Amino acid sequence: MSQPFKPSSAADITSGRSGERVEVRGWVARRHSVGGMVFTIVRDGTGYVQLSVKKGALGDEGFDAAKGATKESAIVARGTVKEDKRAPGGREVSVSEFTVVAKAESWPITRTAAKSGSYLFDKRHLSIRGPKAIAAMKIRTEVIGAAFDYFRENGFQLISAPSFVQAAVEGGSTLFTLDYFGKEAHLSQSAQFYEEAALPALERVWIFQPAFRAEKSKTPKHLTEFWMIEAEQAFVEQPENMKVQERLLSKMVERVIERRQAELKTLGRTLKQPELPLPRISYDEARSIAEKKGLGFEWGEDVPTEAERAVSLTQDSPFFLTDYPLTARSFYHMTYEDRPKVTKSADLIAPEGIGELATGGQRIHDYGELIERIRSQDLPAESFSWYLELRKYGMPPHSGFGIGVERTTRWIAGLKHIRSASLFPRTTTRLSP
Repeated sequence: MSQPFKPSSAADITSGRSGERVEVRGWVARRHSVGGMVFTIVRDGTGYVQLSVKKGALGDEGFDAAKGATKESAIVARGTVKEDKRAPGGREVSVSEFTVVAKAESWPITRTAAKSGSYLFDKRHLSIRGPKAIAAMKIRTEVIGAAFDYFRENGFQLISAPSFVQAAVEGGSTLFTLDYFGKEAHLSQSAQFYEEAALPALERVWIFQPAFRAEKSKTPKHLTEFWMIEAEQAFVEQPENMKVQERLLSKMVERVIERRQAELKTLGRTLKQPELPLPRISYDEARSIAEKKGLGFEWGEDVPTEAERAVSLTQDSPFFLTDYPLTARSFYHMTYEDRPKVTKSADLIAPEGIGELATGGQRIHDYGELIERIRSQDLPAESFSWYLELRKYGMPPHSGFGIGVERTTRWIAGLKHIRSASLFPRTTTRLSP
């Protein structure tokens, strides 16, 4: 008595044994006919598998279905696994049954059309089926999964924070403002304030949720909606905060190298594990490097994009750009006692001209110091009333950071634009699909 057909993924088949009777479910990636044979490459969520359909090995109806299956049609096929070095993974399925479940119309993304990046994102609901888009999303999955594992292994508690907020965490000019039942509200730029509030209860916390920035920047590293991984720790100062960031990034890279070599190959990316500790370059040193390259800027300014890129190109691995001036940082950053104009903060910068991945620093924990900082910057203290009140009830020294999922994925996967690191990216010019 013959064995039943076992539902099997492309990965199961390429790692399994010859002679197994399998059922394949997926989408037609490509197909060609040679005489009385039809060879179909089918894609599922795990990869690609080749089906060989021989006329006479199944009824005319099944053979005609295989021969007429258009690109991206959904199909179900049954057959026996056999060795074939020419097939993906070195195995193919010799088909005895073939059914088109949902026939696709003529595929609109031609080679000519695919040369237009704008067209591909206009058709993003379809172009995400392409091998490079799939590879980028699978790498993104590993980046996120590595974060979950890192924080769990190191005693952090996962929390959630509101997306509707009243106060700005970053610059007020990058807020999306909306009416909230007659009150002015904003879409959250960061969950940092809520993480700080959770510290006396949980001590180590992190979040994974979207953030929104109304930055009118049309650069390869900006999205208006993106996903953030943020973490805060009580009783931890800035040096240890940087160690947490570099260990997290190292784990992300390690995970991708271990599990996604095929996807890295698809993207033409050679990825190396960074050595820890990562290099530290001060703001003043970065100014000097930028100056030598004709990209000088005034002390106290945030590092301009082109200057950041120039500094990034001098490094072979990610690095920290440390000790930003207070004028280039948000009000809550702590400064050095002997350098009151310099903050205990840093950006984690990717090499190769990619730029900033993360921003972190030590927060002001003293009520008097924080209220004075708010007043000195002419900020409305009433907007930060509950945030200030935290400092009255046992708030110790603490620090934290936020790292962008899409920016990190972009660097790890070697993507030219951050749009490719998002399934459906949102930019200043794109709201659809």
